[in-house]
Amino acid sequence: MMHNLIIRADDLGYSKGVNYGIYESIKNGVINNVGVMVNMKDTLHGLDLLKDFDFDIGMHTVICAGRPLTDPKLIPSLVTEDGYFKPSRVYRQSKHDLVNLDEVVVEIEAQYKFFKKIVGKKPDYFEAHAVYSENLLKGLEIVADKYDLPLLPFDLNLNPVKFKKETTIINYMDSMKPNYNPYKTFNNAVKFAFNSSPNYVPMMVCHPGFLDQSILQQSSLTLPRTQEVDFLCDAQVCNQIDQKDIHLVRYSELN
Repeated sequence: MMHNLIIRADDLGYSKGVNYGIYESIKNGVINNVGVMVNMKDTLHGLDLLKDFDFDIGMHTVICAGRPLTDPKLIPSLVTEDGYFKPSRVYRQSKHDLVNLDEVVVEIEAQYKFFKKIVGKKPDYFEAHAVYSENLLKGLEIVADKYDLPLLPFDLNLNPVKFKKETTIINYMDSMKPNYNPYKTFNNAVKFAFNSSPNYVPMMVCHPGFLDQSILQQSSLTLPRTQEVDFLCDAQVCNQIDQKDIHLVRYSELN
């Protein structure tokens, strides 16, 4: 009996170092789902690197890094005075939701249309990067309903979420925790896969990447990215997946 497990790489486009880490994790590792940040200056570089590989690609909606695709004057709740998105720490430190629903819908829709232009198809999954906001989540739902997109909800407490009609996804993402060990997270996800029904799918969210000046300046997640490249390309991990009959499922396969 095959046991389903999602292993996903986030943040394609964040920096060239991240792009090369994801490239390595696909070419020599186990990644077959990748989330792209369409608004970043290295997005097209990342897509070009991966053009010869077969994988599912999601839209990793961004409101906390880089510049928006909308005129900043039209979305003041999301941007700083210099026209860049507010950083994630601003959202985390606020006691109320900073995101204006109408404004975020405009930006999400702009990112979706650009995704279709540069990728050439709808995303295989549709979700958000790094910010928990009720209005961001509502905005994603509005755009997903309008364009019939496979929304992957986000739960701040990493509770199970529904995906499509029949699948429940259980999130395993520990990279922001102290003393992070991707092997431990992987083993916990595998254990869940062995003790659950096929419609309950564990999802290990990874952020593989190499460190360059761009990512060091922009992101609070640094060394775990390099740890995850090594983990995802570890031959022992690949062998364990084969020997235990683990199916690395793609979002497009789920119902």
